[in-house]
Amino acid sequence: MTEPGPERNRGLTYREAGVDIDAGNRLVAAIKPLAQATRRAGADTDLGGFGGLFDLRGAGYRDPILVSATDGVGTKLKIAIDTGQHATIGIDLVAMCVNDLVVQGAEPLFFLDYFACGKLDVERARTVVAGIAEGCRQAGCALIGGETAEMPGMYASEDYDLAGFSVGAVERGLILPRNDLAEGDVLIGLASSGVHSNGYSLVRKLVENEGLAWDAPCPFEAGRTTAEALLTPTRIYVKAILAAIEATGGPEGAIKALAHITGGGLTENVPRVLPETVAARIDLASFKAPPVFGWLAKAGGLDDTEMLKTFNCGIGMVVVAAKAEANAVVQALQEHGEAPAVIGEITAPGGERSEAKGKGTTWAVAYTGSLQFET
Repeated sequence: MTEPGPERNRGLTYREAGVDIDAGNRLVAAIKPLAQATRRAGADTDLGGFGGLFDLRGAGYRDPILVSATDGVGTKLKIAIDTGQHATIGIDLVAMCVNDLVVQGAEPLFFLDYFACGKLDVERARTVVAGIAEGCRQAGCALIGGETAEMPGMYASEDYDLAGFSVGAVERGLILPRNDLAEGDVLIGLASSGVHSNGYSLVRKLVENEGLAWDAPCPFEAGRTTAEALLTPTRIYVKAILAAIEATGGPEGAIKALAHITGGGLTENVPRVLPETVAARIDLASFKAPPVFGWLAKAGGLDDTEMLKTFNCGIGMVVVAAKAEANAVVQALQEHGEAPAVIGEITAPGGERSEAKGKGTTWAVAYTGSLQFET
């Protein structure tokens, strides 16, 4: 029987198996200042505990309902990985969660992230978390914790994945959407910054079909590479919307409903906030989509129907307001940095029925005109 050699006798370490605990500790130390910069009323604890704490009473709530949201950034992340441009993908992660919270009338309170990778690169991870912290700053919520998972064999060494989780609060009885939407109420659109974080499997396929390199000059935006333009981060609407709600009578005032335009576009997301008693009509001539959408439509031979159920087409958020107070809502949004446009109205039920995501059968959005693209 052969005796075990010296290599057989030597113990195998966790580091040799591909997991570097020391790198994880260095990352926690590196991101603590980023998290501390997002502190707000109710969030006063440091990173490093087993759980993140938040004091609702300290945040000023009396009888709150908690609202939660979780999301990722889809295959937009693949562009960041392939190009080594990681600075803004964390903003996308926060945006996809907090924009979903605010449509319920909720103020985002805190955020947690999950970062999974094949091999932990501390500087790359710190850059990603810096983007997450910036997104939290834009939303006014605290980054109170997260998880970093180094999983060799699950991910290639350069790959990583992101997930986000956020919790907000709204006082009981003030949750949006309201049930008093009526014919004549006005649809107000808030501009997107571009594709945001949905539809990137199709976007990446069209870039490939067009033979574009990520570092090639962008065909729809001068002065930037294709990757730089497509990595433009998702807009965060939280502060402007909360301010507009407050300025126009609170949750029982002018603003009746909000729709975050994500996967499924205007076609699927607007019906999610409508009761069965009404429908919506959008005038496509009332706004112009950024040039990226014109390029996508041309490169993919996509008609308006396909564009409107795949991409946001230039409208990242829709506000439903009472007709008599619509001008006040527009003004309040303008005062907080938005460029709102009246894009349609609530109408009587009619036309076709459709399946709204997570809601069941409702009235489909009716469109007039055709998509207009900026040049």
